[in-house]
Amino acid sequence: MRAPAGERLAALRARAGALATAAALRRLSQRLEADGRTGARSLAASCRRRACEVEREARRFQRLLALRSRLAAEGARIVAGVDEVGVGPLAGPVVAAAVVLPARPRLPGLDDSKRLTPLARERLAVAIREQAPAFALAEVWVDEIDRWNIYQASLLAMRRAVDALAERPDHVLVDARRIPGIAMPQTPLVGGDGRDASIAAASVIAKVHRDAIMRRLDGEYPGYGFARHMGYATREHIRALRRLGASPIHRRSFFRVAQLPLL
Repeated sequence: MRAPAGERLAALRARAGALATAAALRRLSQRLEADGRTGARSLAASCRRRACEVEREARRFQRLLALRSRLAAEGARIVAGVDEVGVGPLAGPVVAAAVVLPARPRLPGLDDSKRLTPLARERLAVAIREQAPAFALAEVWVDEIDRWNIYQASLLAMRRAVDALAERPDHVLVDARRIPGIAMPQTPLVGGDGRDASIAAASVIAKVHRDAIMRRLDGEYPGYGFARHMGYATREHIRALRRLGASPIHRRSFFRVAQLPLL
């Protein structure tokens, strides 16, 4: 890679912006250091900073894969990560996902879905679906939530997601709890969606899937604002509940809903 003297700074910035590896960014930075222009020196510093960021992200992502690597070394060929979303909302389903990632996933920025912007979640959900050898989603709706309670409903959703996988996992990694009723070994990880790539991937596609459901329900039950708060107990939602009463998709077993008239 050459950065010839006199090359327009706009072209150099475009070249730098297209680089994705720390090594390539450092090579360009070294060549820019030989350019006497102030703008080139500034761009060299920017390339060095980006190279450090890329290296930090690579180390972080390797940590997210560490447990799966240890399980693979112990003979687990297929490892699934499992997570659920929607335990706290007053309305809508709880959704769980189970994800088997490929040996070398390409998912820059993957993290706990709660730490990501909606745009980043959508981008990652597409990439996860494209790369995963197997993934499955399961929904548990209000009738079962009210029948069993939300904790049991979340466990049921996770079990159904694991059971729905096209490939039977040798080991299951679960965010914070154990799933009853599955035969394969499992490891619960507190804060697992921020500690393991497979669980983080499950949290992302579950969140994106549930948000899409709530946007659809916003059209079926207007006035509650489901597309904005996704069923959580925001001030807007509580005011709408007091004004409109509970809809058929509200969880009657939840205290804030139980005392309201049904729409």
